[in-house]
Amino acid sequence: MNPQTQKQEREHFFGQAKLVAGVTMVSRVFGMFRDMALTALGADRSTGAFVLAFQIPNLMRRLFGEGALSGAFVPVLTSTQQNDGPASAGRLLANALGLLAVFLSVLTVLVLAGLWVWHIFWPGGWDRQLLVGLVSVMMPFVITICLLALGSAALNCRGHFMYPAAAPIVLNIFIIAAATLAWRFVGKENIHGQLYVIAGSVIVAGIVQLAAVLWLLRRSGFPVLPRLRPIEPGIKPMLKLMAPVALGMGFLQISPLFDSLVIWLLSITPDEQTISILGHVFQRPLSEGAQVHVYAAQRLYQLPMGVLAISLGVAVFPLLSRYAARGETQNLRQSVTRALRLSSMEGLACGAGLWMLARPITAVIFLRGKYTAADVDASAGVLQMYVLGMWAYCTHQILTKAFFAIKQPRVPMQVSCILMVVNMVLVLTMVWIPALGPRAFGLSTTLTALASVTVLIVVLRRRLGRLGGRELLGSLLRSMCACAAMVLAIGALMQALHSFGDMAVVAVCIPAGAAVFFAVAALLRMQELGEVAGPLLRRFRRGAQQANETEIPRV
Repeated sequence: MNPQTQKQEREHFFGQAKLVAGVTMVSRVFGMFRDMALTALGADRSTGAFVLAFQIPNLMRRLFGEGALSGAFVPVLTSTQQNDGPASAGRLLANALGLLAVFLSVLTVLVLAGLWVWHIFWPGGWDRQLLVGLVSVMMPFVITICLLALGSAALNCRGHFMYPAAAPIVLNIFIIAAATLAWRFVGKENIHGQLYVIAGSVIVAGIVQLAAVLWLLRRSGFPVLPRLRPIEPGIKPMLKLMAPVALGMGFLQISPLFDSLVIWLLSITPDEQTISILGHVFQRPLSEGAQVHVYAAQRLYQLPMGVLAISLGVAVFPLLSRYAARGETQNLRQSVTRALRLSSMEGLACGAGLWMLARPITAVIFLRGKYTAADVDASAGVLQMYVLGMWAYCTHQILTKAFFAIKQPRVPMQVSCILMVVNMVLVLTMVWIPALGPRAFGLSTTLTALASVTVLIVVLRRRLGRLGGRELLGSLLRSMCACAAMVLAIGALMQALHSFGDMAVVAVCIPAGAAVFFAVAALLRMQELGEVAGPLLRRFRRGAQQANETEIPRV
């Protein structure tokens, strides 16, 4: 492949990252409206049960949609398409769809049977019964969301990113509509009934999402009829990759569920203020609303991470897989370094801004209904702990994709397995510190993320060679200088606008802070700034040039 073609291919996939980011931003905005509808029900044991129940299918979405399934399927499908042609790739997809559908159906039936047995022999209080009921309703969503992830990965390999990035919008719209209708027709005081209606909307949304992606696959030339026999040659290497990739996604995906389970067990309930551990009775360290407080903080820090880092990782992953399949190590190194520079700059900027504006942003989004000012303060404190590691979360996405592309998923798997244990120990230790409380979940995630990124960079450098360390360090230092200027500007504006309310603070500080960051970045001649804004500037210049060329000459 000649250099010009290589450049066009590389720029196409990095350009698609901006498209994915834009669509994901729209999706996350709808997600914020969804979360506003949920938290308006209040921060209590009932809404906490829904948050925990939704974590289970949501974990499957994260592991499969953003991890194991795409991480194992994309390199294998890319290699099959490159070496054996589109027809073989289509047969592989049909085979994978059939096998995955059977596996997920059996898994769902087994989980539902287990929940039924649990409900009969260990029903517990009303909160446990509500939790089991909500999980039972939403569990079939696992089937549709994982098949959607497989179809989306296939579309990404063909260079189509729009619908895979937009599919979550469908889910968010259905949940928002269900929450609105349930509030009106089920009754404002019937919280349990509203939650069951919302849970049912998740299943309907999953069916609609899957139907749309199957239609797009057919239009792209892929066969969409699932097939069990014969087993395609690519299935075996895909299965070998899937298990370690699932574990390799690490604490960023599994830890939220563990955190939710810990919060559920250690939170004060209307009936129980203490907990017995090994014969000793302790005061429960978390408030009744801690489940929703941590959930709200997670949603806020995951918004920029999903828009920027995950979008970049999704768009660049097929490119990295292509370079790895062709043995083009130099191009692979350069693309990884470029992605790391972009993701670290985005992570530092968003982390610094969110840390400063944690309280007003939380208030603007969630302070409504039964969600009180005290709930806002608790969520903002948790959010500040999470965003301390924002740049690490962002770069972690790129590093894991790089290991998946070179088909060495065991490295992030091993690192994640060790750090998951570390994270659990940190959570179970720090949650009892009165000064931390629920903020322990954010701080432990930050510490383990920093450790993970450090180890993965060292190991990846050994696998691929030099990753442009000086270039990365210079980029980090310039980004930190721009962040420092932004923090000072936001701090001054917050003081000046405090009396005008949270909405005014957010409306002014976000664009002003971004302007200061980009201005300082321009003064420091940050290459990343040109890579983000360059395409827009080129379009503007082309438009201006065309306008000049078509202007009527003056007589």
